[in-house]
Amino acid sequence: MRTKTAGIQRGTPGTDDSCISDILPVPAPSTATIPAAMMTYFIPLYILGGLLLVFGILVALGRFREGRYLKPLLVLMAKVPFLDRWMKRASRAALEKQNPDLASAIRKLERSGATRDPQSAQKALSKLTAAERRAYLEAAGAQGVPGPSNRAERRRLERARKTGR
Repeated sequence: MRTKTAGIQRGTPGTDDSCISDILPVPAPSTATIPAAMMTYFIPLYILGGLLLVFGILVALGRFREGRYLKPLLVLMAKVPFLDRWMKRASRAALEKQNPDLASAIRKLERSGATRDPQSAQKALSKLTAAERRAYLEAAGAQGVPGPSNRAERRRLERARKTGR
């Protein structure tokens, strides 16, 4: 196969100037790069799919055995600062929808530092409105008083009941 290009003969068999493209056809570069370029357009879909998968797993764990396997994950997630803020914000928003008086009471008690010592808790409780106080005491009563933590404390409480203190 001889071709003339500006007076130079190319493609003569046995010469060093023969090219592989003269023998095999080379595909156009645009057809080879199109699938690779299109794959980059799907990156947001992959990320969205991964987030949906994680969210679905969390929902499934929350419904399975009353969330027994979700609770340790939430405790672990609460150690991450921005996730902790998101969970607190979501909890406050849910409480605000369910019981606005209780949400207001908790907000006031947190602001006054009632969780630090009993005197500040009493002072903060006296500043609550009647509806807020009622909602807070109902919620505290629903949680219940924690029982004795060990055998010695349990025996001391039993002795106190027997003596009538």
